[in-house]
Amino acid sequence: MKFGRIAPGQAEGAVLGHSILAGQRKFKKGHRLSAEDVAQLVDAGIDEVIAGRFEPEDIPEDIAAAQVAQAACGEGAEVAAAFTGRCNLYAKVPGVALIDGDAVTRLNRIDEAMTIATLAPYERVSPGQMLATVKVIPLSAPASVVDEASETAAGDTPLIRVAAFQPHNVGLVLTRLPGTRDKLLKKSLEVIKGRLESLGSRLSECRTVPHHENDVAAAISELRAAGCGMILVFGASAITDRRDVVPAGIIAAGGEVEHFGMPVDPGNLMLLARHEGTPIIGLPGCARSPKINGFDWVLERLLAGLSVTRDDIMAMGAGGLLKEIPTRPQPREGDGGMQDGIPRVPRIAALVLAAGQSRRMGVANKLLAEIDGKAMLTRVLETVVESQCVSALLVTGHEADAIGALADRHGVPHLQNPDYEQGLSTSLRTGLAGLGEDIDGVIVCLGDMPRLKPETLNSLIAAFNPVEGRAICVPTHEGKRGNPVLWGRRFFSAMKDLAGDVGAKHLIGEYAELVCEVPMDGAEIFLDIDTPEALALLTGKPSDNQEKSA
Repeated sequence: MKFGRIAPGQAEGAVLGHSILAGQRKFKKGHRLSAEDVAQLVDAGIDEVIAGRFEPEDIPEDIAAAQVAQAACGEGAEVAAAFTGRCNLYAKVPGVALIDGDAVTRLNRIDEAMTIATLAPYERVSPGQMLATVKVIPLSAPASVVDEASETAAGDTPLIRVAAFQPHNVGLVLTRLPGTRDKLLKKSLEVIKGRLESLGSRLSECRTVPHHENDVAAAISELRAAGCGMILVFGASAITDRRDVVPAGIIAAGGEVEHFGMPVDPGNLMLLARHEGTPIIGLPGCARSPKINGFDWVLERLLAGLSVTRDDIMAMGAGGLLKEIPTRPQPREGDGGMQDGIPRVPRIAALVLAAGQSRRMGVANKLLAEIDGKAMLTRVLETVVESQCVSALLVTGHEADAIGALADRHGVPHLQNPDYEQGLSTSLRTGLAGLGEDIDGVIVCLGDMPRLKPETLNSLIAAFNPVEGRAICVPTHEGKRGNPVLWGRRFFSAMKDLAGDVGAKHLIGEYAELVCEVPMDGAEIFLDIDTPEALALLTGKPSDNQEKSA
């Protein structure tokens, strides 16, 4: 890439390296300048811009990041749309993150233009949690670098995968000594049961026996006979030696102790054993607490179908000082895409407004008009359902029964706006009131935009990041703004206060510093159908008005 200061007259097609204000318009970093943009810069008296021009071997940052992210994405993971040279990977299923750490290092050593950052290997993840981010540092990367990084990311197996938790029937042995309180046994049972259920498994059998190896052995045999695929042994007293009661009971039952102790604190006194393929774990005393400890690291891997060997346990020391981990910071109010301080996919809802009376269309309801064999509204509903929006809601008004029936066919819930004749603001208010409290933002979709694509919505979601100042995401094509717009939750209150037949467009001007323009490839973001002539132009069929004039 050629990068430096360029006179506006020679800047058409260049990509801005820094944001610049030209009159009332702010062009942001990464924006590709069109001829119209150049004219605005000249009219505003801008003498020069700092920008880059792509050379034949350059791959633009978003395309480069997406290519490498796709190569790195394996089973149980998914790739979000790229934005500002960044492409994130997220977990599709609950499980354990499988990260090839050596491949991560090799990829990051290829060239300074290409980076990847991931979670630590074997970290427990939830659906929607971020696994990794691929970031192209400059505005483009050489094709040779992107190809090598993609090959490294793909490897024999993809660099990033998720081993999904598999349901297990687990047995538990609790031992008691004279003086062991029933309250302690009950607490141990409840904590273990809760741990297993959070991982998709269940405690199917429990035996409480005296703290003696013969009783432990008998209980293990009973649990194996009952079909338990894993057995946990919680001694009334912590295991202090390989020859202690719990390991002795495992051996007496026919099992084999593979390893005692682990370099993780809390969790040092954990014991790993096996009986003909059935894993048996002697629990450390800290397992009575729901706080994370070394036992969790072993349990999570086993329930995800991964093997755990003594070498694996011995390798857990780096990062194993768990008692010193501070509480994760809570996200600030309005920070979408965070959960307990952990990045996740923003929870964005799609709000489809379909209450209008279509006055300019005449008698017919334009939303029910067929386009290529499907109702116009059906095409919009298909788009939102196929997108990465976590939920969708439709607002009805005029001809509510017919409109609601279309929504029902696509599994989209709908609300009736009783005040729809008073204008767009009432539908917006009705829809926002129906969204869940866990929603980070909403894409307000118009029901008369039949060419809208799921990729458009996904690109808006990828751009959304209130922490980085991108709380309103607006699609653009060749420098012009269109619809739909993604609004962060912080604007919901102001949007509910609107009145009349107006939307929230004025808020874009009031909060210009929080607006992010998201370039789109196509002009469908401008296409809405308001008249019979516009519908005829789209379908290629003459309107009633055209037929009469003919």
